[in-house]
Amino acid sequence: MSNTTADPILETDFMKEMVRQMRALDTFGTRDGQSDEALLSQFVITPEKRKEIPLVADMDQATLARVNVFYNAVAVLIEKECGRMATVMLSLNGEGFGRVIISVGKLLVVDKTLRDVHRFGFDSLSKMKTEADKLLSVALNIVGDHPDVAGM
Repeated sequence: MSNTTADPILETDFMKEMVRQMRALDTFGTRDGQSDEALLSQFVITPEKRKEIPLVADMDQATLARVNVFYNAVAVLIEKECGRMATVMLSLNGEGFGRVIISVGKLLVVDKTLRDVHRFGFDSLSKMKTEADKLLSVALNIVGDHPDVAGM
């Protein structure tokens, strides 16, 4: 479904990839009628909403899917920019603690410790894109500094 709002952030490559990833997860088409903005609103957790989520809780499958979508979208953008396959490796325990790594060849370009994943989200779509841009920038700098390792 095409985007019906005029929010320019939804036209960025990152947000388009996020929508593509989310729609790919919807194998039964239950969200076909949702706008792109409504689909991505699942990633927005305002500070007020975050306060309602307990500090200690088990992670559910929907949250895990959102974490995967976010880092997979970052990996796709890394691939597009550097021309080499980027692979996401996510390891979390049942309480939502763990690590995400994105590798290009034998090179680790993203290595992030995750905590409280059951509260995963961003204050706004803009903040989500900013975080993705930071990860992408660092990853591309690392690939640029070590192209031989990235090519292995």
